[in-house]
Amino acid sequence: MRSKIFDRYTSVWFGTILFTVLLLYFQKSVPWLFEYPDQGVWPFADLLNYFMNFIVAHLGQFFLGISWLLEFPIQASQLLLHSLPWAVTVFLFSALAYVASGLGLSIFTVLATLYMVVIGYWEESMNTLALVLISVPLAILVGFAIGIWGFFSARAKKIIMPLLDIFQTVPTFAYLLPILLLFGFGTVLGLIASVVYSFPPMVRNTILGLQRVPDEIIESGIMAGATPSQLFWQVRVPASRRQLMLGVNQTTMASFSMVIIASIIGGTADIGWTVLYYIRKAEVGESLLVGIVIALMAIIIDRITASFASRSDQVKPKTVNFLIKGQYGFIILFCALVLWIAATYFNFLDATNVKYGAGVVNYIDKSFEDFVKEYRSAIKVLKTYALFYIMLPVKIGLQEAVSPYTWGFSLTSIHLFLYFGSMIGISILLLVLGNKKLSISLILFMIFFYFGLTKMPWIGLILIYSLGCWQVGGIKLGLGAALGLCFIVVCGVWSEAMISAYLCGIAVIISFLVGSVLGVWAAHNNIISSVIRPINDTLQTMPLFVILIPFVMLFKIGDFTALLAIIAYAIVPAIRYAEHGIRNLPETVIESARMMGATKRQLFWQVELPLALPVIMIGLNQTIMYGIAMLVITALVGTNGLEQIVYIGLNDGNFGVGMVAGISMAIIAIITDRATKAWSVARGRQLDIKSL
Repeated sequence: MRSKIFDRYTSVWFGTILFTVLLLYFQKSVPWLFEYPDQGVWPFADLLNYFMNFIVAHLGQFFLGISWLLEFPIQASQLLLHSLPWAVTVFLFSALAYVASGLGLSIFTVLATLYMVVIGYWEESMNTLALVLISVPLAILVGFAIGIWGFFSARAKKIIMPLLDIFQTVPTFAYLLPILLLFGFGTVLGLIASVVYSFPPMVRNTILGLQRVPDEIIESGIMAGATPSQLFWQVRVPASRRQLMLGVNQTTMASFSMVIIASIIGGTADIGWTVLYYIRKAEVGESLLVGIVIALMAIIIDRITASFASRSDQVKPKTVNFLIKGQYGFIILFCALVLWIAATYFNFLDATNVKYGAGVVNYIDKSFEDFVKEYRSAIKVLKTYALFYIMLPVKIGLQEAVSPYTWGFSLTSIHLFLYFGSMIGISILLLVLGNKKLSISLILFMIFFYFGLTKMPWIGLILIYSLGCWQVGGIKLGLGAALGLCFIVVCGVWSEAMISAYLCGIAVIISFLVGSVLGVWAAHNNIISSVIRPINDTLQTMPLFVILIPFVMLFKIGDFTALLAIIAYAIVPAIRYAEHGIRNLPETVIESARMMGATKRQLFWQVELPLALPVIMIGLNQTIMYGIAMLVITALVGTNGLEQIVYIGLNDGNFGVGMVAGISMAIIAIITDRATKAWSVARGRQLDIKSL
């Protein structure tokens, strides 16, 4: 039986939409509905600055003392890596890669590290690696300790898990603000920022791994007479080793990423600072060559740690014996010693005497110039069309975006009648047919696209977003969304938040749609899957601001460059989850549909897609989180949203301003994270898909 057209759901939504339209009608007479008045802004940034200044004044020497102490392990690590000839380091890394994954990874490691030597950036690479070698063990220890605490204490876990959400959603630049003020400028900044940023994955995986230990294993340990300490260290920890090693992998990659980002404010002659230096000088060849160094380092670290994680619950006698047996260990040390001695006699084994990148740089610069000259018009057309027909209408609306200069005409009453009439007509038709959600969505799109996201009244947007969260996740999520968005308003950064939302929103929609299509294609075609998978792996392991390099060089700075960079990074989870969702559907369901005579099209649209939708929506969740993470880095190319305020706060040392913007970005990230997860869980329950 068809439900009533105007039930409680539609009445609440249409009431909210009508209220928003009324606000738009009075926008000129009541300007504070659109721009929150300055006199109503809370001095939250000043309060944070006062708090930070108080800490610096009373505990500054204590933190500087810690910074001074941490300099020693960093310097020792740098001294060790720089004292080793590059041939020895290459050999040791290739041996470690062989132990982790075999000959293939070992050969790749040799070639990748030799690339760093040949182009002449070995010392900078070792400076970066020195920080990673110190920060990763510290982050693992901190994360493991907090994870143990959360596992044994339910009360502690209730506090730890929300804090981890905040830690992992606060923009990366915001991490650097308090650390810079407390610990001072220098190499320690990257170390501490790396530890603080990268320990949350270890906490999550520690708690998860310890919780997933089967009860029968615990009971066996108890029956064997194990003490509580023995039960933990000799039973629980070994049984959760695979999950713990996954945490080590994620922590290592997060640490490496943060070390690179921390180099943005300088202080060390590492590889991240070198990349940023050449990007700012717009030197394409050098930027690309050094960017490849970062990508190769990330891939090597990721592959080695991921291989150890994947085989942590397996034993491969050949490779294990290679490392454990004394004679093989002696052979490794002997070979390293021989290479060390040889380096004292042969100058080509000294990294300082090797640099063949200049010719390659000239070739890249020449090729890039030729490419830009050849396709200049196409590049300009692509950028112009994207700005005028997609980005500007979403940002400032059709009412301001359409003009003779941009679209070739001005809006007239006929255009408005056709636009609003067709949209409202289709919405009414959908409502009559019973598709209420699509009808309401179309009306909201009509309003947003005409007036623009940044030109909408903040009260109306808060009501719409909160109502949407309430419908998806219940009253608790709706109330939390309302309070979080109100915080952004009263802190005076609402307009910047909407600029961030517009840019990230477009990128996420494009990434999700294109990525889902590619993922579905890969799920049905093994060749496409084999081509896309290594591309995804590379994009996912590559540090964020390296992705900016090709787009900055082609399209210069601006919102369009930022948009492309976000899409390039955020498309990965959309592809992965779409493919995973389709490939891992129950075979019994697929076979039943085929036996009932379903065509390929019916099988996909009526069986595969509805069942895989909860997993695909998790992909949307991760696409949003990836998009926000990359959005922060796009502050380097001149965006004007919250991410730029965080970056300005970092450059000016203004803790309050930067943290307010960072907290606001975290609020947006947490709201979208909770909403998409709630939808996915609810959809899974409707379909009774417990495994998803």
